[in-house]
Amino acid sequence: MNTRFSVKLSQLIQMHHLDILHLNRDASEIEISSAEVNRPGLALAGFFDFFDNQRIQILGKSEFAFLEQSDKMTRSGSINGFFALQPVAVVIARSITPFPEMLRAAKQFGVALLSTDLGSSEFMSALIATLNVELAPRITRHGVLVEVYGEGILLLGESGVGKSETAMELVKRGHRLIADDAVEIRRVSARTLVGSSPENIRHFMELRGIGIINVRRIFGMGAVKMTEQIDMIIQMEQWDSKKVYDRMGMDNEYAEILGNQVPLLNIPVKPGRNLAIIIEVAAMNNRQKDMGYNAAKELLEKLGMLEEQPPAALKRDDWG
Repeated sequence: MNTRFSVKLSQLIQMHHLDILHLNRDASEIEISSAEVNRPGLALAGFFDFFDNQRIQILGKSEFAFLEQSDKMTRSGSINGFFALQPVAVVIARSITPFPEMLRAAKQFGVALLSTDLGSSEFMSALIATLNVELAPRITRHGVLVEVYGEGILLLGESGVGKSETAMELVKRGHRLIADDAVEIRRVSARTLVGSSPENIRHFMELRGIGIINVRRIFGMGAVKMTEQIDMIIQMEQWDSKKVYDRMGMDNEYAEILGNQVPLLNIPVKPGRNLAIIIEVAAMNNRQKDMGYNAAKELLEKLGMLEEQPPAALKRDDWG
């Protein structure tokens, strides 16, 4: 959790179609490590306390209007004072033509100066969304991630339990594969986890007895997806006749990943069980629960058996 990630400025330039006004070095050598951005109005006014030069700075109409009302000497002092702080990058919104003093200061202090045709708020929103994903805390888990009826399902279990085979059956039934074998999980917000596949094994799947296949090549682009939010975890395990499995679905069990709680189901595996259909139903049932409907609760209410409050949600916190 203490690992700090970064993203290259060149990636942000490409992703957000930024125009380069000045670069003191190659953009691939400039690392962005803060997911927060800043409108530097106070800094241009001479207040530098709490200024974080690791944040990308965005200059919009308000900042330019403030500078335009100043005389040339005052404006030059404000711009030089701001660029002297050496922010990691400065982006001008709405493709506003920069003051000549800005270009000179950017060259003098070695600051990357960029431009976008988007408005300040629109660009800031898009940039923060990108940084939250690229700089998110992350872990890698052994498992398979699939999208089933719009729900991101993370399949976990011991090697050989049938995760990949189940995922293949789901793909044949029209669902999509995100990652096989290794799932990179990012915490993009306090409530959201997003999973993806490491780039070097993306779209590949291992099937015992067949070997490695490329799912995208065999089933087409509609069978794969780059990323997906993780809505539920299914722990696959070999059927144990001595174990009592949940038959009602009243108890909610959760797994904790990177501090976020994710609904967890334990699905026993044995010959004759069609796991693909079971997972499809689990995905639809999970969506119904998110929408406030619980079939087990309704049945017990109709039978007059729902007298006590259901037990508190169980929590499993050994997932990292």
